[in-house]
Amino acid sequence: MKVVLIQPPIQDFYDTDIRLQPIGLCYLKAAVKVYLPDVEVVIKDYHSGFGRRTVPLPKALTYLTDYYPVSDKSPFSVFHQYYHYGQSFEAIAAELAELKPDLVGISALFTSYYREALEVAVRVKKHRAVPVVMGGSHVSAVPESVLTHPCVDYVIRGEGERPLVELLRCLQGHQRLADVPNLGYKHGQRPRFNAIEDNYALDALPFPELNDFSPLSYTLAGKPLTFMITSRSCPHKCSFCSVHTTFGTNYRRRSIDNVLAEIELRYRQGYRVIDFEDDNLTFYKSQFKELCRRLSKRFPGREVEFVAMNGISYLSLDDELLELMYRAGFSQLNLALVSSDKSVRETTKRPHTIEAYLQVVSRAFQLGFRMVSYQILGLPQESLASMVQTLAFNARLPVLLGASPFYRTPDAPIAQGLALDAQDYVRARLTAMAIETESFTRADIYTLFVTTRIVNFLKGLNLPDSTHLHKLVDQAWSDRHVQIGFVLLKRLAEEGILYFWTTRGLVQNTKFNPGLFARVLQETGQITCQNGRRMAVDTFARAIRWRHMAPSISVGPPQQAEEVS
Repeated sequence: MKVVLIQPPIQDFYDTDIRLQPIGLCYLKAAVKVYLPDVEVVIKDYHSGFGRRTVPLPKALTYLTDYYPVSDKSPFSVFHQYYHYGQSFEAIAAELAELKPDLVGISALFTSYYREALEVAVRVKKHRAVPVVMGGSHVSAVPESVLTHPCVDYVIRGEGERPLVELLRCLQGHQRLADVPNLGYKHGQRPRFNAIEDNYALDALPFPELNDFSPLSYTLAGKPLTFMITSRSCPHKCSFCSVHTTFGTNYRRRSIDNVLAEIELRYRQGYRVIDFEDDNLTFYKSQFKELCRRLSKRFPGREVEFVAMNGISYLSLDDELLELMYRAGFSQLNLALVSSDKSVRETTKRPHTIEAYLQVVSRAFQLGFRMVSYQILGLPQESLASMVQTLAFNARLPVLLGASPFYRTPDAPIAQGLALDAQDYVRARLTAMAIETESFTRADIYTLFVTTRIVNFLKGLNLPDSTHLHKLVDQAWSDRHVQIGFVLLKRLAEEGILYFWTTRGLVQNTKFNPGLFARVLQETGQITCQNGRRMAVDTFARAIRWRHMAPSISVGPPQQAEEVS
């Protein structure tokens, strides 16, 4: 019996190409290999390594053409073209026909890309009459949206290792469909869902099977990278998060010895970067401290770099743990602030405090960590003033701003009771800026998103001394990209207009609100760069506000971009 497990291509404005390893499928393959050694399992990653091509924008997203109208070459650029990332559906179908699987499993991790997963199912059925099973976060949240499709035979809700093994036993004639945990299937024309049961214990799970890929298939800064998961679920219950839909509410952690054994294996296999993808990596501080102690002892020369791209809850960090992490090989922190507004944190059920956050940022900066702090823009219960407050708060700290426009995912607590449809599923992505309320517009969210790009541009400057922003715009910069940024900032201060920098010349960004941008800068007062130097921005902000309140300037066709050496 041959099983092919597929990571489908996706379609969007951008792709996070360093976070593509299909670790969930690798866990599934490893489990089948242990419990059903006679079954051959092949993983096909049709997302990574195939480049991109432009495709039409879905109807549900056509309103975005006003926000991403041209290819902006400036340091402040956001998005423009809508792309297909990965192998073509035609080539996928051709390869699957050659592989001749007896079962095809398709991962539907993200709601926004469930249509691409279904299209793979269509191509499978077009060439081969084999059963198709789908799993992943989207399937766990809204299984009917997938199981009712004519090209999908089964779905698996929640964790998939034990259910897939038992489904295969069923297909071999050793078990009934009704006895397979977590399984959804069709009984006549109606979907039927079995009860969700416990998976195998975490330490009993075999390590993910990576032999379908080369260590160089996924890299960070040219070094072979692999994912690692040391726990499942999360003890927090943030209202915007749907992690419990897939992993349940029982937060579980692997033993330190089990984790270290996998790290040793990956080192022998040639991996030199390990990305911990846990939803809450450091909740049990004493355990994680011990892990870091043993890692620094095993790799005293920092032969392995450790990262946590999925983010770290700053609530569980303290001075000792930060020092241990740095010695172990961590050099960057992704911190999930969400909001600096206490009322917003309480509404979203985040048990975090600003005092703890400031202490972590201060100590991490002293140790030499590079930091990105993530803020959600446009939570339905948040005001525009609250979002501005958080942006300004982080702009004053030595962290890069990682802003993420809010989107509703089905079955997250914040979306319960809402009748989300197929268009809402397509818009469940940060690029869609799908949420507007009485407190803020889509243009507000867009302006704040671009504002983070501008602020990060300034934070990235390696300034020798603290200074004023209005003094920097007239300087000559040897770096062409930096020079373009300051040309545009100077025009913004002088004309009250932000321009796109395109190959056709300067094009006015009509959706960017200079007044709102200036409001952020005024509340910020001074921006702290990553190297700790500060730049005062209040004078620059006043110049923009004065221009913004002045009579509007008519703009004709694209202007010729200034020559930048």
